[in-house]
Amino acid sequence: MIQSQPDSRFPDPLGGVADGGPRLRLGADRFHSQRGWLDSWHSFSFGGHFDPRWTGFGPLLVINDDRIGAGQGFGMHPHRDMEIITVMVEGSLNHCDSMGHSATLSAGEVQRMSAGTGIVHSEINGGKRPCRLLQIWIEPSCPGLTPSYDQRAYPPTPSWTALIDPAAKGRAMAIQRPVRLWRASPEPGGQLDLPLEPGSLAWIQVIDGGLAVDREPGLLGSIELPGTLAQGDGLGFRSGQIEALGAGNGGADLLLFELR
Repeated sequence: MIQSQPDSRFPDPLGGVADGGPRLRLGADRFHSQRGWLDSWHSFSFGGHFDPRWTGFGPLLVINDDRIGAGQGFGMHPHRDMEIITVMVEGSLNHCDSMGHSATLSAGEVQRMSAGTGIVHSEINGGKRPCRLLQIWIEPSCPGLTPSYDQRAYPPTPSWTALIDPAAKGRAMAIQRPVRLWRASPEPGGQLDLPLEPGSLAWIQVIDGGLAVDREPGLLGSIELPGTLAQGDGLGFRSGQIEALGAGNGGADLLLFELR
């Protein structure tokens, strides 16, 4: 992992994509980093990988799909001025930070950190088998916030479960940005409507399985979607451009971001 720095785009609420033009990021086209104990796929520019066409989508800057070997991980390293969300998919990860938190993050759990003025933390797979997680970075609304931490379990459900909400509604965790995040694991053939507010940007990230997209005719422009979105695929769009989603024959596991 690299240290996050304050970003000059704070004044731009949509991070340079104000047109909300649809963006398709196929899983196989993502940047790939691999070293002995780490196998990581990056939806956006990260570390030594850079492409000016893929520097994020609105305030969503990083989606890293990481697989970490048993007994391995990231030693103590710093972050600041970034909202960091970790969605644990398989196995477990031990977390320790300069705020005094020490916890194990298990599959089905989500961790949220506001790095703010600065934190240092480590992430180690203390288990006996590889683990898998999605780490997400989102720009906060402004720099210099007070660091904070939260961690909660969210059992998989076929409908949307709110993980992140700026007002911490229900069991969702708060974030220092008007961003909402949901997860759903629909069964084969299951249908999902989109709980998006008008005028927002949205990003779908497929964790596992297959996903059919019921789009509004003509509103995605010239973008050509595959018949089914597969593991690792991501799709950015503006609310109203997609009507509904349907799980494939093997079901699906996905994240939905509402971005402002």
